[in-house]
Amino acid sequence: MSSAAALLASGAAAAAEAQPALAAAPPAEPTPGSPPVSGIAPAVGPEVSAATFAEAQKLVMVELTAAERAQAAQNWRTGMATLHERRSGPRKVALAPALAPYSTWNPLLPGQAPLPRNDRFVRSRRDPGSLPAADADIAYAPLWKLSRWIESRRLSSERLTRIYLERIARLDPQLRCVITLTRDLALEQAQRADREIAAGRYRGPLHGVPWGAKDLLDTAGIRTTYGAEPFEERVPQSDAAVVRRLDAAGAVLIAKLSLGALALNDVWFGGQTMNPWLPEEGSSGSSAGPGAATAAALVGFSIGSETEGSIVSPSMRCGLTGLRPTFGRVARTGAMTLCWSLDKLGPMARSVEDAMLVLAAIAGPDPGDLGSVAAPLEFDAGAGVRGLRLGYLARWMREDPATEVDRHALEKLAALGLAPVEVTVPDWPYDDLNTILFAEAAAAFEELTLTGKAAAMRMQVVDAWPNTFRQARFLSAVDFVQADRLRRAVAQEMHKLLSQVDLLLVPSLRDEMLTIGNFTGLPSLTLRAGFVEVGEARSDWAPDPQRPLPKFHPLRRVPHGVTLIGRLFDEGTIARVGLALEESLAVADERPPGF
Repeated sequence: MSSAAALLASGAAAAAEAQPALAAAPPAEPTPGSPPVSGIAPAVGPEVSAATFAEAQKLVMVELTAAERAQAAQNWRTGMATLHERRSGPRKVALAPALAPYSTWNPLLPGQAPLPRNDRFVRSRRDPGSLPAADADIAYAPLWKLSRWIESRRLSSERLTRIYLERIARLDPQLRCVITLTRDLALEQAQRADREIAAGRYRGPLHGVPWGAKDLLDTAGIRTTYGAEPFEERVPQSDAAVVRRLDAAGAVLIAKLSLGALALNDVWFGGQTMNPWLPEEGSSGSSAGPGAATAAALVGFSIGSETEGSIVSPSMRCGLTGLRPTFGRVARTGAMTLCWSLDKLGPMARSVEDAMLVLAAIAGPDPGDLGSVAAPLEFDAGAGVRGLRLGYLARWMREDPATEVDRHALEKLAALGLAPVEVTVPDWPYDDLNTILFAEAAAAFEELTLTGKAAAMRMQVVDAWPNTFRQARFLSAVDFVQADRLRRAVAQEMHKLLSQVDLLLVPSLRDEMLTIGNFTGLPSLTLRAGFVEVGEARSDWAPDPQRPLPKFHPLRRVPHGVTLIGRLFDEGTIARVGLALEESLAVADERPPGF
């Protein structure tokens, strides 16, 4: 093309870009029997030109020609803009917070074998030993020991509750993990538990054991804040399903624990929750309070939640056992919604058996959660592990974030009689699935964004929710559907992979598996497997040159965990392998110094 021709072509394109939007003129009088026609409604919304589309296409990375942009602008206000009436008016429709989308995620693929019909739960018969003399030794005891001591009346629930209340008063100022202390309720529940047990009405392993709830679980008459300034004084009228089930099990609610605001990372309106193993760094999130409180023995166990890493990450950093159940295993009725098709509730504890004892109490469907399912739970603490096929990804075990702890755990499991099997996953852009997470989260908190109330939240950095919620308004609905189709393809691949092995061992913070596991609904168990040395504090937040992270000389020793991934609704297999690994490694009992 000659320079003159190029100049003429660019001028024509510019003229097309500058062409004003033309509203389609509706016919003066419709012909009888004519079908409805789209794109001829009254124009609504701000003026739109071809230049508007030239800028907007940069957000969705779609290339239109000058003529296509001009045509799109021509009827935008009479066509596509009218689809926003639900929120822009005149016929606005408010969507109640508890209203779920009509479509629900079912992790079971068509044709998969039906779930077993009956529960089978066998806890260990281990002797907890004598009750320790020191309060700290009692506080740090795993739940399975606490429950045996309480059942045999060697330890009263009231004494254990007062031990934890004293530790909270003394240690929480350093950790900032408690949002609301439920002291009076806890003492009342503990005294009731002691009376019932004395009368022979023992309710089971959680009876009389104090626990902490991540503060996105509704508690009747007790504020539930989501860790976020706009909800700081929110007081629900009813209990979440999980709270009701733990109350029925006789557990003692001692505190509402911190979470990163609206379930992101570890900063809430009261500050940052800190890691008891390394108090110069946050405890990770978003189950920050359950992580810190359980690791520092301020509670017997806690309930966390995970959308994409929020149980796994704080369990890793705080040296805990965190169990992310299969999607649908635990009803989320009365829990804050971040993402309808991803949110899961699960236990955070100090041993593998603890986590399963809690799961047995909280599992089950509820009419208020359309994603919950009736799924039998099968677990036998005494079952062997020899002969189970253990999948692992060789490249992942060689690369960061894997460490010698991860590689040693693989060797240890092989020594216990599991058969290591090298597996692979497709090299796909798994991060694209987060289109679903960001869109659902922005929908869940749409009012917060559109009213400007998100500006009241402490964290306003680029990777905090306020910015993400606003950006998500510009995600493509087409890309959302394509991400949902990719999600099914990923689920099919994981179904094939897990037909070759019984479970997987993966580095806990491997980004691809955090995404794959959560979007396909697979259960995971994270447990302490050893220790590593770090020279710098870790953070969930994007690096900020204005606020460098603390560095350590000499290096600091901190716990490191590995993660087992199971088949859908097969928490029992990963738990018995976790039990065997925990006993073999013998690193679960060490406590954070100074706490």
